[in-house]
Amino acid sequence: MVIIYTSPGCASCRKAKQWLKDNQIEFVEKNIFTTLLNKDEIKYFLSRSENGTEDIISVRSKAYKALEKDIDEYSTNELVDLIQKNPSILRRPIMISKQSFVVGYDDDEITTMMTPSMRSKFDDVCEKSCNDSCPNYPLCGSVRQPGQLVLPTEEKVQAEI
Repeated sequence: MVIIYTSPGCASCRKAKQWLKDNQIEFVEKNIFTTLLNKDEIKYFLSRSENGTEDIISVRSKAYKALEKDIDEYSTNELVDLIQKNPSILRRPIMISKQSFVVGYDDDEITTMMTPSMRSKFDDVCEKSCNDSCPNYPLCGSVRQPGQLVLPTEEKVQAEI
């Protein structure tokens, strides 16, 4: 189960919700403007973000630009109050599951919302379709075969650029 925090008119939120639907991942949507974020939720966001406020605060938002002091100067309680009063300061969407915390929409990062059993199904498909008839096999097939990975030399990489 995923909780996705969204806002109306957010294209990234729509993409994320569609991706979750397409992959049959159950989710609960919480609109940050119509559902008051409680202090514990906000503290949980902060605790799960690897880079603190940098991960969850939208520096392009009007609320951020109107701040009277640097975001890093706020105490945790001040920051929680600020976010609660100005939810538009948050980057969106914010997706939370037991194992993952994803902010914004990124094609690669959102796959962390998949459960291990879902990933194993994809691995099975890849195993069956990964053979030398695939045009990408020389690159990715060698990664799948233990001891077969041959990394390109720096000269070869430069020549391809």
